[in-house]
Amino acid sequence: MAEATEPQKSILERALGLFTEVKSGEAPTALLLTLNVFLLLSSYYIIKPVREGLIISVEGGEKYKYYLGGAIAAALFFLVPLYSEVAKRLPRNRLVVGVTLFFASHLAVFYGLSTIDSLRPKIAFAFYIWVGVFNMMVVSQFWSFANDIYDEESGKRLFALIGIGASSGAAIGSLIGALLIPLFGVYQMLLVAGAFLGVCAVIFQWVHVRESRRSKRPPQVKAEEPAETDDDGDADAAESDGAAPKKEMGPYQMVSKYRYLTLIAVFSLLFTLINTNGEYLLSSLVKMKASGLVESGEMAKSGVRDWIGAWYAEFFLYVNILGAVLQAFVVSRLVKFGGLKLAFLIYPVIALLDATLLAFFPLLILARIGKTLENAADYSINNTARNMLWLPTTRQMKYTAKQAVDSFFIRLGDVIAALFVYVLADLLGFGVRIFAGANTILGIITIIVALATLREQPKIRAMRERGELPGDEEPEGA
Repeated sequence: MAEATEPQKSILERALGLFTEVKSGEAPTALLLTLNVFLLLSSYYIIKPVREGLIISVEGGEKYKYYLGGAIAAALFFLVPLYSEVAKRLPRNRLVVGVTLFFASHLAVFYGLSTIDSLRPKIAFAFYIWVGVFNMMVVSQFWSFANDIYDEESGKRLFALIGIGASSGAAIGSLIGALLIPLFGVYQMLLVAGAFLGVCAVIFQWVHVRESRRSKRPPQVKAEEPAETDDDGDADAAESDGAAPKKEMGPYQMVSKYRYLTLIAVFSLLFTLINTNGEYLLSSLVKMKASGLVESGEMAKSGVRDWIGAWYAEFFLYVNILGAVLQAFVVSRLVKFGGLKLAFLIYPVIALLDATLLAFFPLLILARIGKTLENAADYSINNTARNMLWLPTTRQMKYTAKQAVDSFFIRLGDVIAALFVYVLADLLGFGVRIFAGANTILGIITIIVALATLREQPKIRAMRERGELPGDEEPEGA
C-alpha cells in the first residue's frame, strides 16, 4: 500500500510560508482572522483622535485624562464579571458577534451626541472611559476566539501570522484617520469605525461556521472513555463516588485559584507597569533635551511643542516599522526554533537591559534606542507570546479569566504606574535614575515570574487532559 501523504498545499499557503508554516487548508481561516484583528485595531486607531478631540476640548482635559485610567480600571473590574456570565451561557459565535455589535451600536450613539454642541463637553469623560474599555475588551475577546479556534500546535504556528493584522491595523488605522478627518471631520470617524466593527462581526460568524464544518474532532466528553464496571458487570458512573461537578467560578476567582493564571496576571501587570514607567522616562528625557536646546539658544521657546511632536512622530515611525518586521519575519521563527520560552522572555530581558543602561547613563539617545526595541518587541513578540500562553487552557478560562487579565490587570498596571509618578516624581522629586533603577528591579522580578509561568504550563495542560479544569464545554445553541 502506498504511504499516506499530507494534502498538497495551495499556492497561497506556500506563499504564506514566508511568514510562518501554514498547513493545507489553514490559509482561509488564518487570513480571515488576520483581517478581523486588522479591522479591530484600525477601528480603535480611527477613533483615538475623536477621543483626544473630545477630552482636550474640555477645560483642563489634557490633565484630567491621565487620571481617567483609574476610572477605566474600576469600570473593567465590574464589567469583566458581567462578560464572564454572558460567556458561560452563549456559544462562541453568539458571544463574539453580539459583543462586537454591542460596541458598534455605542459608536452610533456617541456620534449622535457629538453633533449636539451643548452635549459634546458632557460626553467627553464618558467617551474617554468607553474607549478604554472598548479597546481592552474587544482585542482580548478576539484572541480568546482565536485560542478557541486553534489547538496548541496550530496556534503556535499561526498566531504569528494573525499578529501581522494587529500590527498593520494600528498603522493603517492611524493613516485612515489622518486622510479622512480633513475631508469629513473628526466625529464622522465614529461611523467609519462602527462600520469596521460590523464587518468584524460578519467575519467572526464566517470563521465559526467554517471551522465548525471543518472540524471532525468529537466533543470532549466522558462518554468517549469506556465505562468502568463492578464485579456484577454494572456500569459504575464516574459521578457516583467521584468528584462533585465543578463549581462555576468568576473570572477573578479563577485567576486566583489556578497558579498558572495567577502568574500570567502578575506578569501582565508587571510588564504594563514597566512599559508605562519607561514612557515616563522617555518623555522626561525628551523634555530635558528640548529645554536644553532652548537654554542654548538653538531653539525658540515657542518651537518646543513642534519639536517634541516631530521627535515623537519619528520615534513612533521607527517603532511601528521595527514592530512590523519583527511580527512578520521573526516571531514565528523564534517560536519554531527557540520555543515559547525564548519568545516569552525576549521582552522582559530587553526591558531589563534598557532600564539598567539608563540607570547608569540617562541619555536621550540610549533611551530612544532602548525604548524603540522595547516597544517594538512588546507590540510583536510579547503580544503574540502572551496570547499563546492561553492555548492549553479551557474555553471558560479563555473567555473569562483571559478577559480579566488582558483588560483589568493590564489597566491596573497603568494605574500603579500613575501612582509611581505621583509618589516618586511629584511628592519625592526623584529623577530619571531612580525611575530607571525601579524599572531594573521590576525587570528582574518580571523575568522570575515569566520563568515560573513557563514551568507551570505543563501542569495546567495535564490538568485539562485529566478533566480537572472548569468550562471546556461549548454552550448549546451555536
